[in-house]
Amino acid sequence: MPQDAAVSVKKRIGFLSFGHWHPSPQSGTRTGGDALVQSIELAEAAEELGIDGAFFRVHHFARQLASPFPLLAAIGARTTRIEIGTGVIDMRYENPLYMAEEAAAADLISAHSGGEGRLQLGVSRGSPEPALNGAHTFGYVPGDGEDDASLARAKTELFRAAIAGAGVAPANPQMTGSSGMLPIQPQSPGLADRIWWGSGTRATAKWVAEQGMNMMSSTLLTEDTGVPFDELQAEQIQVFRDAWADAGWQRTPRVSVSRSVIPLVTDEDREFFGPRVAGDTKDQVGFLDGGIARFGKSYIGEPDVIAADLANDAAVAAADTLILTVPNQLGVDYNTRLLAAIAAHVAPAIGWKPAL
Repeated sequence: MPQDAAVSVKKRIGFLSFGHWHPSPQSGTRTGGDALVQSIELAEAAEELGIDGAFFRVHHFARQLASPFPLLAAIGARTTRIEIGTGVIDMRYENPLYMAEEAAAADLISAHSGGEGRLQLGVSRGSPEPALNGAHTFGYVPGDGEDDASLARAKTELFRAAIAGAGVAPANPQMTGSSGMLPIQPQSPGLADRIWWGSGTRATAKWVAEQGMNMMSSTLLTEDTGVPFDELQAEQIQVFRDAWADAGWQRTPRVSVSRSVIPLVTDEDREFFGPRVAGDTKDQVGFLDGGIARFGKSYIGEPDVIAADLANDAAVAAADTLILTVPNQLGVDYNTRLLAAIAAHVAPAIGWKPAL
């Protein structure tokens, strides 16, 4: 790991819910309504624990959370401090200007306690999905010379310009008394600096920095060099930070990494996750979306053991934010206890302190 990969900043932790639901007796989240309401309740519980962030996956044509802004606005209205965000929005599906209006509105609602808005929006090209060309069904088809990736990047560029206050529509002089370009309304100051791109490679990390976005890196990378996952991800983070410095941006960027962390504290924990210790606690290499990928290990075991292991994770040390995936179908009570166990027994090992 490069000597300057770890930065001396406040360490934050948040949770990431995929918002799964399934109509089976074994599921604690059986409907879409359950997934939405339980997401709000878990965010409230996490805030009481001093957790820093509540993030939600966006996935279309599946029994998962799909339309983030009503949910984020509701959480913003029910909480006062915790960051709220996405990990990530598939930009292929989005109308950038309508999304800019929704994002600004949700961010302003989250600022009701008097401070700056709390929205931290992760966006990207998206991931493998159950629908065949799902974004095309939504009416968004790449033009000549475009592919899905370039379409997502172009939409992101327009979205970011809109939330930064750029004029995007010609004014009607008969209505406004003037000519020129009109920005979307409302505007939410500061939101433009709180956009993250989900990066899966070192090359993309460099591009993200050049664009001036924060970077999200998850539990997999769509490349493999044979080194352990955390070291490859730490290298990705260093590429991002070097490119950020070269670009000359004035603000300090944010970087997050995601991990699955399950301390085995109760018999219930051991029943659900004990059998996974042998297979999931080491890196794996496989294929995703037609290419090779390296998948990071899960941290499952006795709290003191996984705390020590997590403290030695090179990418966790390099990032300022650790996002913890949660098994949302086990319900709010279970996941609240899980986050409480991590907060008490694991997170202090990486330098985290509750935001109370």
